[in-house]
Amino acid sequence: MANALHIDTLKFARKLSAAGLDQRAAEAIAEGMAEADTSTLATKQDLAEVRRDMAEFKADLFRHLWIMAGGIVGLTVTLIKILP
Repeated sequence: MANALHIDTLKFARKLSAAGLDQRAAEAIAEGMAEADTSTLATKQDLAEVRRDMAEFKADLFRHLWIMAGGIVGLTVTLIKILP
C-alpha cells in the first residue's frame, strides 16, 4: 500500500520558513514528514468500508433480534396453552 498521505514538501518547507523556522530545519522537517510511515492511517475508502461493515452487522443484529422475539412469543403462547 502506498503512503496514504501525500505531502508537497516544497510548499510545506516554505510555510515553515515563512513561520520563522530556519530554511534547513524546515526542509529537514518536510523531508521527515514525507518519509514517515503513513501506511497505517485510515483513508476515506477504509472508513467507508468500516461503515458498510457496521451497517451489515446492524442489519444482522436486528434480524436475529426479531427471530429471538418471535421464538419468545411462540414459546410463551405454547406454555400458556400447555400449562393450566
